[in-house]
Amino acid sequence: MREQLAIWLGRGAGMLSRWLGRGGGTTLPGVMARRIAPNLLQYLSAQLPRGVLLVAGTNGKTTTTRMLADVLTHAGWRVVHNRSGANLVSGVSAVMLAHADWRGRMHHDVALLECDEAALPYIIHETQPRIVVLHNLFRDQLDRYGEVDTIAQHWLTALAELPDSTIVCIQGDDPSLARLAQSLMCRVVVYGNDDLSSARNSVAHLADAGFCRCGHALTYTTRFFAHIGHYTCPQCGFTRPTPDYAITQIHTDGLAGSSITINQTAHCVVPLPGSYNAINALAAYTVADVLGIATAVAPAIAQMQPAFGRYEVVQTPHHALVMALIKNPVGASETIRMFVEAWEQPANLLIVINDRDADGTDVSWLWDADFEHLVPHVHQVFVSGTRAADMRVRMQYAGTPTTHIHYHESLVQALDAGLAQTPAGHTLSVLPTYTAMLDLREILVERGWSKPFWQD
Repeated sequence: MREQLAIWLGRGAGMLSRWLGRGGGTTLPGVMARRIAPNLLQYLSAQLPRGVLLVAGTNGKTTTTRMLADVLTHAGWRVVHNRSGANLVSGVSAVMLAHADWRGRMHHDVALLECDEAALPYIIHETQPRIVVLHNLFRDQLDRYGEVDTIAQHWLTALAELPDSTIVCIQGDDPSLARLAQSLMCRVVVYGNDDLSSARNSVAHLADAGFCRCGHALTYTTRFFAHIGHYTCPQCGFTRPTPDYAITQIHTDGLAGSSITINQTAHCVVPLPGSYNAINALAAYTVADVLGIATAVAPAIAQMQPAFGRYEVVQTPHHALVMALIKNPVGASETIRMFVEAWEQPANLLIVINDRDADGTDVSWLWDADFEHLVPHVHQVFVSGTRAADMRVRMQYAGTPTTHIHYHESLVQALDAGLAQTPAGHTLSVLPTYTAMLDLREILVERGWSKPFWQD
């Protein structure tokens, strides 16, 4: 009776939220239902015949999960997916509620859930997943998560409680995850990049995972970005594990994306730019092959659309907006690099930085991101958001002329100024943090230029 009451209350709250236009009820139903039945997520998860798949990581988890959802659907599986990005325990519970009927019965095959890094241990405990994907670990929102080693230890503690039947898929190019995997008793499947030509050999942010457990500095023969690469410890012999699934070749095509070869035999077109999206596709392929549906990967990913805010293109009456989320040093630096490589001439750029809870209240990461790389390639920079003043100073220190930086407290004014200064038919690029992206999308929806994110 407790679960039944929670389901009625939660589903009713979700319907009311959608009716009021409050974002589809992405978290409130879960919060309310769990107060009545704290084990609700466990109760609903246990009904799924093909179990629960979890995806976690600092960068790329939303896109990887979107890719995998398309693959599962293409293979004919009925999928529960937190497509709106609600990835805390309350949000995941709300998604499961929305897919249950009024009697609390699930009529789907599998739940595919993107998980917040801090929430992953709790979601693991409640869902007892069939597969867990650990994509990468970088410094992100230090006020919430702490350092990389802290998150890795919390993950390890949760994973140690799972049965041998659970499969953990890790990106072996990340030494933090490779170390974690050494301590697991369940089956570990490793994926990674073997195409050395895609390496950037950047040394930025190596401190995230630059040292072995024995205390000795890792030696890299190849570094793709940050601490992701091929590494070994000359002191104790710890080394990058040989991948079970590897990208053996990447062909990039600018903003059109890339084509990849996996294990020298499987081919996939990835319609999203950036080498990191090729790795996202590799993670999706790894899970699909473990599940026996690898043949669905290429046709599904070739037709996929980006998750909202992750290299999303929005058409306005006279311009295109290209929006790419930034939220930590490594992700921001790689997004900046993607933009710069795509621009054929100096571009106008809108940067919107918020410091709300969902963004992380510590914005010191702005000084670790490679905004200097933007300076030779941008014409006018428009800054807004709750930390617009910080961003203005950051761009000044990066070397942008003061006369080329335009500060607007109002996001509407910043957007309109950026569009006014951008010639018709050209593109205004936008780098927002998470809540800034939601604020911007609300403006775009009001103007009829975009759909609400829960309808994407």
